[in-house]
Amino acid sequence: MTGLVYYSSRSGNTARLMERLGLKALRLPQTEPSPEVDAPYVLVTPTFADGEGRGAVPKPVIKFLNNTRNRALLQGVIAGGSRNFGTTFALAGDVIAKKCDVPVLYRFELAGTETDIARIRAGLARFWAAQEQQTCLTQA
Repeated sequence: MTGLVYYSSRSGNTARLMERLGLKALRLPQTEPSPEVDAPYVLVTPTFADGEGRGAVPKPVIKFLNNTRNRALLQGVIAGGSRNFGTTFALAGDVIAKKCDVPVLYRFELAGTETDIARIRAGLARFWAAQEQQTCLTQA
């Protein structure tokens, strides 16, 4: 199974994007213990950075990725943010990608646009198809 895991803060921007995306996804809790995943997934997360880029990755996402099983199944990241923050726009995606050696698949602003929704859906379909093909080739 291929899936999506996402975190959304109280602002709800990422949750609104995920609702409009209409794909099955696991939402990370804000305060409860982190779940453990059992299949490859793409992580969708907002960015919480100060003016210097510190604190870009939300704490619940850090907690979730500190679980070695969760981190091992991460295949890519989609990051949100606000372009008002300039160079730190969607910075959480870059931080996670570098630390976990996965690609940043897409960046969106706030709750995304209809164009973002279409691009994310199409991009995820291509990404998972390529992942499946790669798996088949390595098993052959």
